[in-house]
Amino acid sequence: MSTISATYQEDAAVQKKRWIILIVLNLFTFMSTLDGSIVNIALPVLVKELQLPMAQVEWVTTGYLMAICAAILFFGKLGDIAGKIRIFKTGTVIFIIGSLLCGLSASLPFLIASRVIQAIGASMTMANSQGIVTDIFPATERGKALGLIGTFVSLGSIAGPSLGGIIVSALGWEYIFWVNVPIGLIAIVLGWKVLPKDLVRVKSRIDLPGSLLFAIFIVTLFAGLLLGQQLGYGDSRILSALIAAAAAFLAFIIVELRRTQPLLQLSLFKNPLFSLSILCAFLVFVANFCFNIIAPFYAQNMLNLSPFYAGFLLMLFPISMVVVAPLSGALSDKIGSEFLTFAGLIVMVIAQFGLARLHDGSAVALVGVWIAMLGVGSGLFQSPNNSLIMSKVPRTQLGSAGSVNSLVRNVGMVVGITIATTLLFNVMSSKAGYRVTGLIPDRPDIFLSGMHVVFMTSSAICLVSALLTGWRMITIKKAKRAKNAAV
Repeated sequence: MSTISATYQEDAAVQKKRWIILIVLNLFTFMSTLDGSIVNIALPVLVKELQLPMAQVEWVTTGYLMAICAAILFFGKLGDIAGKIRIFKTGTVIFIIGSLLCGLSASLPFLIASRVIQAIGASMTMANSQGIVTDIFPATERGKALGLIGTFVSLGSIAGPSLGGIIVSALGWEYIFWVNVPIGLIAIVLGWKVLPKDLVRVKSRIDLPGSLLFAIFIVTLFAGLLLGQQLGYGDSRILSALIAAAAAFLAFIIVELRRTQPLLQLSLFKNPLFSLSILCAFLVFVANFCFNIIAPFYAQNMLNLSPFYAGFLLMLFPISMVVVAPLSGALSDKIGSEFLTFAGLIVMVIAQFGLARLHDGSAVALVGVWIAMLGVGSGLFQSPNNSLIMSKVPRTQLGSAGSVNSLVRNVGMVVGITIATTLLFNVMSSKAGYRVTGLIPDRPDIFLSGMHVVFMTSSAICLVSALLTGWRMITIKKAKRAKNAAV
């Protein structure tokens, strides 16, 4: 049951400001996704300055993503009940406070705690931005607006290492967090002026059992996976955490199936094309974050580039993506999304395979070619795939679909980091003959062995996604032919 006094489409004042509203939403979409990856380039610096092993410093990135994954469905549901715009505004303030605290951190525990505060604010904005767009924009412009949010999501998640490298070199690691403060304050002031009051609120209860079970599942799963790198997966505490994660997930599914107003609309997954598109999006973010976590260490420690020049090299990914993504989105309106997503994934497979063949003497220009190709492939894939996801969902479930899309994206990031670092450390440990959780001085060959396995794995992940997308493309073509033949 919802209370609706009017619609935003009937409000001329809101319609005049709708593109400014989209700018505000995209600013926080960009910053909150950027902060999932911007720390990666600073990890080698944090390892040196805080004198900690690489496996511990990883928690600065994964703690942020874990907190978002655990909270995003809850804040999506809360937005429906308390008002999406109210929750979004609150989230912007919490995000800025968290960013300020991150830059003031003098120890790893304080930094991780500050990142969790930052993540809570980010999840409040992420969970509701697509729903706000759906409410405000008329149907004729809704797809274009949602596509732009998808582009900023992808851009933010990929641009982190390159922008972070430039900021770390010029100002210091603290400023990768502090840069959010002035931009965020401008966006907050602008947002409070242009964002309207909430018109739509659902009379519903928060699914507390589902929210709690899902948070337990996320925390125990990723804590088990990440701590397993340091303690070994045979450790009884790690096995207990992974068993607890499996039990919490099973209990969550049972609870959600029985509730009339669940946290997660499982009915969305009854549509096979929606499920397939979501799965492909997940696999691509896994593959991209294998690249994101490994590439900064390769550029700085193997090619001996400073964070500044490493940042410029990695910037080729988002630049090529920014050029290609809007063109791909516009082209998908004319020729459909299926072929473009397939072509993008094939380009990504080739690029990841090229990255797997690099070594410490590789020409920087060659490295740049493979990185740019990866950006081109991602740009070809992301916008059309986002359009496919949202087009397969009933209007009444667009908000839930947006939350699921954001959740899958962030889970993909954490899984990508986990797969990359687990493979890297296992291969390095095997080569070194003892347990390794960081770089070994004067032994680039050991790191490169691990890196090659990681990139071959991410190439295989892209290939699986490409095969699934190819099957989807053939299935849709057959369905269209059958329909035309019947007519």
